[in-house]
Amino acid sequence: MGLIKLRQQVLDHVMDPNDISKENLPEAAEWHMRLYRKSLHKQAKLRNILSLMPSPGGKGCIDVGGDNGVISHLLRQEGGTWQSVDLTEKAVNSIGQLVGEDQAHLIEDNKLPFDDQVADLIVIIDYLEHVEADEAFAKECHRVLKEDGIILVNVPFRKRMSLIRGIRKILGLTDAMHGHVRPGYSEAELYNVLKNGFDIVQTKTYNKFFIELVDTGVQFLGTFIKSRHDDGGSKGNLIDQEDFSRYIKAFRLYSFIYPFLWLAARLDFFLFWTQGHSLVALARRRPWKPRRGVKIADGRSIAEASIRTKIGTAADLKQRG
Repeated sequence: MGLIKLRQQVLDHVMDPNDISKENLPEAAEWHMRLYRKSLHKQAKLRNILSLMPSPGGKGCIDVGGDNGVISHLLRQEGGTWQSVDLTEKAVNSIGQLVGEDQAHLIEDNKLPFDDQVADLIVIIDYLEHVEADEAFAKECHRVLKEDGIILVNVPFRKRMSLIRGIRKILGLTDAMHGHVRPGYSEAELYNVLKNGFDIVQTKTYNKFFIELVDTGVQFLGTFIKSRHDDGGSKGNLIDQEDFSRYIKAFRLYSFIYPFLWLAARLDFFLFWTQGHSLVALARRRPWKPRRGVKIADGRSIAEASIRTKIGTAADLKQRG
């Protein structure tokens, strides 16, 4: 009884006061929200994306890589007119359940299904690491954005030394299993992808050791529940409604231990001096012009200097919105 009482006390504390409203949410898609409420990773992802994202109110917006659709749905709660795109039919169908089939589209041949200069804002959510031609996709986003458009990119952060990456390798949680063609990006590597058509305004990292350790454990246990042969293709092991219904008992067990996992993740508070394992960047569109990777006088690359110098602030962009 003591364990159950402690669990309830923690659960009462961790419930988000800004919890998701079911208003305008299709009944068949409520499973998305149930997963979101128990996903420390997705909650942190949304918080950090919103912390840099300018107000989308009254603007035309596109989200890329929304997976099962929950982030796509929650971004729409901020205002604006949205369209969603993703890499696989499974992902597009899952997103469509939440936002409407007419607002979910498939990316084919690395091309966005939109006309030139129609969007004010593009939000890329864990997508670039899934495609070989990431620079070509950045150019495609440049084509679709208006002249004063904004792009926000969320990717795994590739740290020079990472204990978490070593643990995942030992457990067999490879990049290929997640549909990744690269492990992620450093700040300089992301700059190189965007440099020809965008000026990076601000970057930040999040999700430190303990939340990543919890997520690694959840992923590893998931490999015993969901068949390794159930391949999600280029987007990895994506969970859709059919998967959720099939593994509902496992989800209920996970829901019971979730408050304790939440407590474990709070230990990241003591790692305030370290960088996280996820990277989010905000950038302004500028005329497309190739930039050369030159060095400046102190030996830093233009990428390092541009990112670590405060070119502007997200606050400025929010005021513009």
